[in-house]
Amino acid sequence: MPKKAAPNIKYTFTDESEIDQIRPLWEGLNRLMGERTIHFKGHFAAMTWEKRRSELLSKAGCGMLRIDITIDESSGAAVGYIVSSLSDAKLGTVESIFVSEAYRGLGIGESLMTRALTWMDEKGAAEKVLEVTVGNEQVYSFYGRFGFMPRQTLLKQIKK
Repeated sequence: MPKKAAPNIKYTFTDESEIDQIRPLWEGLNRLMGERTIHFKGHFAAMTWEKRRSELLSKAGCGMLRIDITIDESSGAAVGYIVSSLSDAKLGTVESIFVSEAYRGLGIGESLMTRALTWMDEKGAAEKVLEVTVGNEQVYSFYGRFGFMPRQTLLKQIKK
């Protein structure tokens, strides 16, 4: 278990060339969303790292992609990440963010968001967006601290 002060946390960033570093963390996020989703458990069960990796790499081909990773220096383990993108149209998107459960409440998520949003600003993002899975609304207050508010709800038909 990490110390509450977490003095041994290091932040690093990369681009799509090192995307596989976040695979175990992304898989943790996918499991968590599969548990929390109300209507789309099958979507998360069928989603693989290879599919998500391909989606993110295609976004990198249409603009820019940044991956910030948090490392616990005492163990060398990656304990959090954020993937952000910027399209040619200057739309900044938080694609994915996750912090391992044992490291939550230490300010890591806040630091990751700040790093991603600063990067988007530096690159000239005209607008910034993110998506929240239905069933995971408890994160609204976290994102609200950065000025994100729910704007609309997307309904998706479930094929039977």
